[in-house]
Amino acid sequence: MTLADRWLLPEGVDEALPEQAAKIEHLRRTLLDLHESWGYQLVIPPLLEYLDSLLTGAGSDLEIETFKVIDQLSGRLLGIRADFTSQVARIDAHCLKNNRVERLSYCGSVLRTTPSGLDGTRSPIQLGAEVYGHGSVESDIEVLSLMLETLFTAGLSDLVLDLGHVDVVSGVLSACGLDAHQEAKLIELYKAKDLPELDRYVGGLSYLSAAQKQWLRGLPRLCGGKEVLMQAEALLGDVNDSIHDAIVLLKDVSDCISLRFPNVGWHFDLSDLVSYSYHTGVIFAAYVPGHGNAIARGGRYNNIGQVFGRSRPATGFSTDVKALVALADVVVTKPKTVLSPICSNEALWQKVNSLRSEGYRVVEGLDDFCAEDAEFKLDFVDGAWQLVPVQS
Repeated sequence: MTLADRWLLPEGVDEALPEQAAKIEHLRRTLLDLHESWGYQLVIPPLLEYLDSLLTGAGSDLEIETFKVIDQLSGRLLGIRADFTSQVARIDAHCLKNNRVERLSYCGSVLRTTPSGLDGTRSPIQLGAEVYGHGSVESDIEVLSLMLETLFTAGLSDLVLDLGHVDVVSGVLSACGLDAHQEAKLIELYKAKDLPELDRYVGGLSYLSAAQKQWLRGLPRLCGGKEVLMQAEALLGDVNDSIHDAIVLLKDVSDCISLRFPNVGWHFDLSDLVSYSYHTGVIFAAYVPGHGNAIARGGRYNNIGQVFGRSRPATGFSTDVKALVALADVVVTKPKTVLSPICSNEALWQKVNSLRSEGYRVVEGLDDFCAEDAEFKLDFVDGAWQLVPVQS
């Protein structure tokens, strides 16, 4: 690297300059206050942990995204977090150890080996919320509602909600009696949405019945508006109880969310396998028109804390504060600026501190800070330091 290149950052890693940083911090505080008003308690996990703890229950997809380093003290492998979920699960299971429903929120930087999309970053500021200890549809609806409220509070509109359930795919694959290689191949085709290759591959599985082939071919075509749920019930409702229950749950969730957020658009994809493999139930993502990547994702991931000593149902969501700032018109109200002489005496020092405690931004004249950048200045008038408006 030449001297001229030393200012460059790694690809996919960015930094926030003052104006953007002010917006990010303003939105972070606003959203964490929102979560607190819903009863969620803030936790701050460490940036890195032992790798075997960090990746517990997460699957190979998250492992690929995680940077690894060697701990110089223990010699063990450490991971820099690429996602908060395993960390918060550890906190619930090992640190809090409550039997009641636990609502936790978080916000902090994560680091990923690859960008999340063509316009993604490797260093998001991830904000999210999770509910532990409740396994029914009510907590799914609560988390989904909080996710939408988070996005609306950030200033986004025209949201489209994508909803699915992992039991639909797993139920169909199980009912077809496929081996591990065949399941892996079908999952690959479902992720790629390669329908012609899917039809060809399924046609070559000669031992399957005509109905089973219809299930496998029809699954990725169950994609669209709310009519998809009726189509899914007609095609797959009698395959097994897990699929039937998943379709019923999706209908209950969508009905309730539609009442709470009537302006949200809907999209269902019953073969969606984009989410991390630790999900065990309903999964969801939010999109805005013109932006290809999901701006928030979440779902249910029961029993993720089992390896930490407690198997608890859990559901949650996450989003990237930097992405929200880029998409929304975040307005930061700046405090009134006061230009002060350098504090060379106690009376001036006390006046400056008093103004700062009242919410003013007081700048001492260390350099040629221009008077036109300030609304007020401090002048010594009638024996006291007083605010004087700067003449425009």
